[in-house]
Amino acid sequence: MAASLPLGDQHRQRIFVLAIITECDDAPVELRHLVYFVTVAEERNFTRAAQRLRVVQSGVSAAVRALERELGARLFERSSQRVVLTDAGAALLPAARATIDAAQAARDAVAEVRGGLRGTVRIGTLISVGFVDLPGLLGRYRAEHPAVDLRLRAAPTGSAGLAASLLDGELDVAFLSLPGRAPAGLSVRTLAAEPIVAVLPAAHPLAGRPRLTLADLAEEPFVDSPPGYGNRAEVDRGFAAAGLRRRVAVEVADIATVRQYVREGLGVALIPRFSAPDEPGLGVVPIDAELRWTFAIATASGRRPSAAVRALLELVDAYRI
Repeated sequence: MAASLPLGDQHRQRIFVLAIITECDDAPVELRHLVYFVTVAEERNFTRAAQRLRVVQSGVSAAVRALERELGARLFERSSQRVVLTDAGAALLPAARATIDAAQAARDAVAEVRGGLRGTVRIGTLISVGFVDLPGLLGRYRAEHPAVDLRLRAAPTGSAGLAASLLDGELDVAFLSLPGRAPAGLSVRTLAAEPIVAVLPAAHPLAGRPRLTLADLAEEPFVDSPPGYGNRAEVDRGFAAAGLRRRVAVEVADIATVRQYVREGLGVALIPRFSAPDEPGLGVVPIDAELRWTFAIATASGRRPSAAVRALLELVDAYRI
């Protein structure tokens, strides 16, 4: 995925796209064509892109073909199984997004003067969001800004995937967990931080101890989230810093269900305290390691948030749990 660009580079990309538009001898490239192109690139499918845009598929296909004619290059390799960006398409994508962002900023400026917000906010979320009442937050947001469409996307590749989508311009805002220093190009605000604890089957020999070290657990099979998830990254970091290795025997995408697999004897786990309630069949033990899971909201620092995104950010604190 493309990295986030400094503001100067983004400005040059906007100029690049506008230069393409003005240099065409035929009809100029329309902003609508760029929107259709970006949507197909994100969905990797013309049918899904048309559904998302609420237009007929033939209209999307025609717009992309027109853009390819005007630019003199194929933007997608198409087959019955998949749609893939060509080199030219990959080069155009970040510039097209930057141009669409600039157009949205112009609309926002007018909308703020007129007193109403329009547009779309693309929100990335973790599968389990325990520190923000997201339905309540979005319900109030919709009541205050009914003309703004909301697009929620869960994190199939964890917080790392959400961060990459922010940097790539596919998301406007994301609720995620990023251990350590925030990646370059992101503005991150921490909403909660939880200690990581050990969770073991109640009958496990270590379950009765008052505290455990990472060395105590190193030889145990683990139940954990896949790579890319914030809790997995933090625990991997802790073991590496201690010079220890471990074996993840079972990977579970939803952190809220990890303890259920532990209860069935599939392994032990190191997970945030909030996801390890005291309940029958489990032992929850503090650990002698400074491991913490953080929950945060993030935007791309290289793009000014739209007025619609800023309005959402202003409501978040009122819905923290």
